Amino acid sequence: MSEFLIIIVDDEPNILKTLSRALRLENYAVMTCETAEKALETLERHPADLMLIDVKLPGMDGLELLTRVKAAWSDMPIIMMSGHGTIETAVEATRKGAYSFIEKPLSTEKILITIGNALQYCSLQRENVALRQVVEVKHQMLGQSPVMQELLQKIAVTAPTSGRVLITGENGTGKELVARAIHTQSTRAERPFIKINCAAVPNELIESELFGHEKGSFTGAIRTRKGKFELSNNGTLFLDEIGDMPLEMQAKLLRVLQEGEFERVGGTETLRVDVRVIAASNKDLLELINQGSFRQDLYYRLNVVPLTVPPLRERVEDIAILARLFLDDACHEHGKTQRLLGPDAMIYLQRYDWPGNVRELKNIIERLVILVPSETIGADDLRHILPLNQSSNTPLYDENTPLRVLVQSAERAIILEALDHNRWHISKTARKLQIERSHLYKKIKQLNIPLKSEGD
Repeated sequence: MSEFLIIIVDDEPNILKTLSRALRLENYAVMTCETAEKALETLERHPADLMLIDVKLPGMDGLELLTRVKAAWSDMPIIMMSGHGTIETAVEATRKGAYSFIEKPLSTEKILITIGNALQYCSLQRENVALRQVVEVKHQMLGQSPVMQELLQKIAVTAPTSGRVLITGENGTGKELVARAIHTQSTRAERPFIKINCAAVPNELIESELFGHEKGSFTGAIRTRKGKFELSNNGTLFLDEIGDMPLEMQAKLLRVLQEGEFERVGGTETLRVDVRVIAASNKDLLELINQGSFRQDLYYRLNVVPLTVPPLRERVEDIAILARLFLDDACHEHGKTQRLLGPDAMIYLQRYDWPGNVRELKNIIERLVILVPSETIGADDLRHILPLNQSSNTPLYDENTPLRVLVQSAERAIILEALDHNRWHISKTARKLQIERSHLYKKIKQLNIPLKSEGD
């Protein structure tokens, strides 16, 4: 029995006999029906991979059957057949969702080619949907901390608009994830998301990267090439590390933002595009403006909606969620059995300052999966690769961090150290800190400190 089941719907016995014999010779499983009503009953019991439907049927006609089938099985390819085909009928069938329209008398060779193409197309469509779901999961933004919830809310409000967005934040915080989230939730989600790292492209090539070039416009230009703006037409263009863009290029970018048009390098034709630009920088652009290395007018063009991605040290509550996700991903990627992060390891991760932010956390988890042979990863495994004394010199005051966050961070560090010192004995720790045991439990819960042991 073939993996593909095809249902043929036609009121002519000779057509059913001829087609079913030809398809079975090609190793397809075949079921035949003489009416649309019987076809619907058969389809309920035997979900098919493809249907061949004659337009003219007794009772419910083929076009009505096409509509009914597409309403319930939208991704199944349907090929319509007719001995009285007209352009109007073919157009209507296509509009209703038919993959193809074939006129009688039928050519077996043409039928087989069309069926093969339809099944392949449907398979690719399903694969694309699956890949998109994988990509969306890979690029999803996770976090339950107040700062992340606030950011996610701003993204949800901003995404459906056409406003330009300027994303700021330290290296490794996930600025590209924010840009992708905006694109995914926008009306341009089905169109391209194109990115370019302005710091990674040599100055002499960035114009060509953005606007494309004509054949022969410079040495090495052996063919005409589209640039990022052209490729992202009707979609989103993400300009990462915009602060590293050369001043001369900034002026040309400003023109595109103002006029929506440009010329390829070496070209004379003016091209118009509709592109939503999202820019990002880990640098202080206002400081760059004061230094004369960034255009003020470009800054205001880009900074319609400013979004700041918080560093990981300000969202300690999210470390456990991210660490478990990265752990599962790394085990799958490297073919390792499922690993667990012990409570002491999770506490250790939450005590670290993460100067490299989420990117550093992901890399550390991947390293642990590769190097640690045991199924449970503990704090001792972390001490070899992530010494906490790296964060001990971090100043208490940070002018970019709210007092509330600074106080919570300091309080959390004190309680963790006290718990460690008193071997996680809650009552003893509460006495040493001179607070009620219930109050210590409340603080532990508020500061999202996972209990290593109930201890007492």
